[in-house]
Amino acid sequence: MGSMRVHELAKEFEMTSKELLDRLHEMKIPAKSHASMLADAYVEKIRKNLEPEIKARAGQLEDEEAAALAAEQAEEARRKAEEEAARRAAVEKELAEREAARARRAEESHDAEGGSERPQPKKAPAPSAFESLERQIESEKERVEREKAEARARARAEKAAAEVAKKQAVERALRESHSRKGGEKAKAAPRPAPVLGAKKASFDSLLSQIEAEKQRIEAQQAAAPAGRGAKKDAARGKKGKKGAVQIVPELEAQAAAAGEDRYAQMAVQAEKLQRDKVLAEARAAVAAASSGEGEGRRKKRKEKREAEARERAEIEAIERGLDPTLVLDDSVVEIPQGATVAKFAELLGVQPNDVIKRLFMLGQVLTLTQSMADDMIELIADDMGRKVRVVSPEEEYAVVYNDSEGDLKPRPPVVTVMGHVDHGKTSLLDAIRHTGVVAGEAGGITQHIGASVVDIDGRQITFIDTPGHEAFTAMRARGAQVTDVIVLVVAADDGVMPQTIEAINHAKAADVPIVVAVNKIDKPGANPDRVRQELTEYQVIPEEWGGSNMFVEVSAKQKLHIDDLLETILLQADVLELKANPDADASGFVIEANLDKGRGPVATVLVQRGTLRTGDVVVAGTSYGRVRALVNPLGAHVDEARPADPVEILGLNSVPTAGDEFRVFEDERDARKLAEERALRARLAEQETKSHMSLDDLFNRIEAGKQTDLNLIVKADVQGSIEALRDAFGKMDQSEVRINIVHSAVGGITETDVTLAAASDAIIIGFNVRPTGKSRAQAEKEKVDIRLYRVIYQAIEDINAARVGLLSPDIIEEDTGIAEVRETFKVPKVGTIAGCYITEGEINRDDKVRIVRDGTVIFEGSMASLRRFKDDVKSVKQGYECGIGIEKFQDLKVGDTIEGYQVKEVERTE
Repeated sequence: MGSMRVHELAKEFEMTSKELLDRLHEMKIPAKSHASMLADAYVEKIRKNLEPEIKARAGQLEDEEAAALAAEQAEEARRKAEEEAARRAAVEKELAEREAARARRAEESHDAEGGSERPQPKKAPAPSAFESLERQIESEKERVEREKAEARARARAEKAAAEVAKKQAVERALRESHSRKGGEKAKAAPRPAPVLGAKKASFDSLLSQIEAEKQRIEAQQAAAPAGRGAKKDAARGKKGKKGAVQIVPELEAQAAAAGEDRYAQMAVQAEKLQRDKVLAEARAAVAAASSGEGEGRRKKRKEKREAEARERAEIEAIERGLDPTLVLDDSVVEIPQGATVAKFAELLGVQPNDVIKRLFMLGQVLTLTQSMADDMIELIADDMGRKVRVVSPEEEYAVVYNDSEGDLKPRPPVVTVMGHVDHGKTSLLDAIRHTGVVAGEAGGITQHIGASVVDIDGRQITFIDTPGHEAFTAMRARGAQVTDVIVLVVAADDGVMPQTIEAINHAKAADVPIVVAVNKIDKPGANPDRVRQELTEYQVIPEEWGGSNMFVEVSAKQKLHIDDLLETILLQADVLELKANPDADASGFVIEANLDKGRGPVATVLVQRGTLRTGDVVVAGTSYGRVRALVNPLGAHVDEARPADPVEILGLNSVPTAGDEFRVFEDERDARKLAEERALRARLAEQETKSHMSLDDLFNRIEAGKQTDLNLIVKADVQGSIEALRDAFGKMDQSEVRINIVHSAVGGITETDVTLAAASDAIIIGFNVRPTGKSRAQAEKEKVDIRLYRVIYQAIEDINAARVGLLSPDIIEEDTGIAEVRETFKVPKVGTIAGCYITEGEINRDDKVRIVRDGTVIFEGSMASLRRFKDDVKSVKQGYECGIGIEKFQDLKVGDTIEGYQVKEVERTE
């Protein structure tokens, strides 16, 4: 006997988990939920206490089942008796009817023979079971014989009808010959001459032909019955009509024989009905064509097709989240967001000068190639009396997928881990990876979104980790949009924090179920009940308290109850019944993107539909390319990625934006065209031309009324950091100054960025990147302000201080010199020494240094030694060589750049 969970024991006792939990509380046995584990002693105790009650309940159920079975058997016996009685009554009734029919046939045969007496049927005695069976056999034989006789009669009738038709043709020939001998000549009716221009002449001619054909058929049918009627009148002593046509005795004899057969009469009647039906339909068609009713039917069919098309368009608009009235209104013109003046005029079909004139009257001086704001587009269109709808790029290029139910197959769940900073999200993911026997690199998860795959009992779970820092709100929002289940990590010793509330709001906005993992239960001050109480204030209520959210108490450090958490996630996924179509073209979302020196643009994507394969043509935002390789989270190359699989894509022409939707195209030309069109619109939206400025004189310009906008160029190491900065700047108060991000990209600060900053009067913000090449010298020449940051808080505080004019004296870094590593040497007991060449400035022995590799800072620290040849020196100037040793850093490589700087306190001027 082993330990069991509460729900397993409840299933054994045929009870619900809630009923068993109530009984456990009465017996003072600790159990919190249906997933609580019960020790062996508790299980034995519960079975002993509940055994009498279970047996009593089982006995009561057996009595009830026996009574129900007896009642069911009695009802079945009664039903069978009723069916037997009804069957016997039906058999007797059928026998009586057959006896009556046999008696009638005997009377008819007696009348035909001329007999005057009719035998009276005797009352049949009540038949026995054997007599009834014998009569049934005899009646069946009679029925078979009767059907055979009827078939032979039908064959004779058909043969006679054919003979009659042949004789009728001979009779018509004789009548025509007789009429010619009598001098009677038929005169042909003159055909009316056609009238040119008569609208209904063709229809009248068709009607006259139909009437003539009908009269000919009626005359042909009346010819034979007339002869037969005359012969019948002569036999009965009646005088026929005067002037009757000539009678052929042979034809009359066969016609009389056929007339006695009812099957021949039925065939003639059916033929007449079919002919009349065809003539009626022809008359109706001619009349409808003459009166124009056919056009009415065509109009109704056209209206029906248009109604069906409107219904389909309305359903598609609702699926895309649009207003159906605007979509179905043909007078509404769709204008893309950020359209130029020329594009706006072209779509509305008006002169561009009229648009420019109205813009000038509203105080907006724009040229043909400049973009218009959304509110300005609606205002100008309303002034022109036109209806427009501004279409966003996402809506313009959105694709609605409609998969049939048969194509959908189960897929793994996608789980996002959210929570406050330092509540143990990364530690919990590491514990889950070890539990799932999947080893993976965990580095970088704190600053970027990471994805990993875990296999649990043959079932896959995809985890997406989002940082807890408040500046990464947009990154967590992206995670909530592509996820199926959210694991909210809350520390048991800390409780609900601001980022916890933020994660709850993102989950509710995305309508995603939440599973709460109460972490750090092994710490001395842990209080899981307090966490539950605090979360109820935000409508996150545990199941044991009557809510719909599952709570699992875990310890990532001690690896406690990790299995319970994974089991809860799989249970929630089973409830959702997640399905996708794996046989379609792949589509999904970009989770993260960066620029790698050796591999080029790298995008981490999550496949949501279809199967992504090597060689597919992919479009993601303004990027496109053919997939050269797919790399899974373990770093291994794979051939394909199915729904819910995260993979890295290699082969794109540029770095996409995190959060962009990607999809596969059949033709590479279509993919290139779409990506280039998106890029063109993005460039048009970024075009700005203003004078130079810096953060230091921003407040002075605001006071002088010369500046109300702050343009920024943001460069960072990964796309997620750019979105974090963009989101932080967007949250600032825009009343005094409006912050515009002119350009943002991944990678080091280049000369092109400095040129764009000089042209658009922008400030360059670098996060975890450095200027490359001659960009620093060009920035000094162009007087472009470059601000470099390693901590996101400093960038936010500087921009905010510049915005409100609170630039106070601060500690800054002053660059002293730059050294290029040209060779490295291994010195025993010392470490790695870099043989350097001073390219700029002067390197001092007491300078702080930073190691820059591929435009990214990889280390900051101090110098351990500075030598020329074998002598220690205090400084080395530009153009000389030297040897530099770095404290606590040995990973120096050829091509690295060592930048020296000094920390100084400099007052900023307002």
